[in-house]
Amino acid sequence: MFIDIDTSDVEYNEGIHNFMENRKTPPNALHTWLIMLKSWQSIGRYLRPTMSAEGLGESDFRVLELLLHKGPMPVNAIGPKVDLNPGSVSVAVDRLYKKGFVSRVECSSDRRIRTVSLTEKGRKMFAPLFRRHAALIKRAFQDVSSEELQQLKAVLKKIGKRAESLAKQKGRSLDG
Repeated sequence: MFIDIDTSDVEYNEGIHNFMENRKTPPNALHTWLIMLKSWQSIGRYLRPTMSAEGLGESDFRVLELLLHKGPMPVNAIGPKVDLNPGSVSVAVDRLYKKGFVSRVECSSDRRIRTVSLTEKGRKMFAPLFRRHAALIKRAFQDVSSEELQQLKAVLKKIGKRAESLAKQKGRSLDG
């Protein structure tokens, strides 16, 4: 598959990106993306120790969070909701099952369907962990006003919807 990308607004000068040389100009999309990425990585480094303290990886945490807030669901419905491929979901569910944090029940009418649920042990471990996680996120955002949070939310949704739309347009130009 070939994707045509317009790179005319990105100039190179002996390996140095010209768009990064003049920091006084307003940030362009690429620079903003780099700031978003660095921010995401910093928040991840800040939050990771809380997950690790309970022996959870990021995929385990995502599965547990989904089950805590949405309730039991078929294993094949988990992946798209937490952005994990089917293999990663299976491995995460297996790990959580071995720790006693989730149960797996086969559907009586279709044995291919397994419903995953948070166990009482899983709930007792994860609910307080999620509260700490939420408190840490709140602390990370404490210097951001409610108005700024609303603006950030709206802008990120707008970018996400546009990127999703572009991703669905396989083979088309990404520049507009």
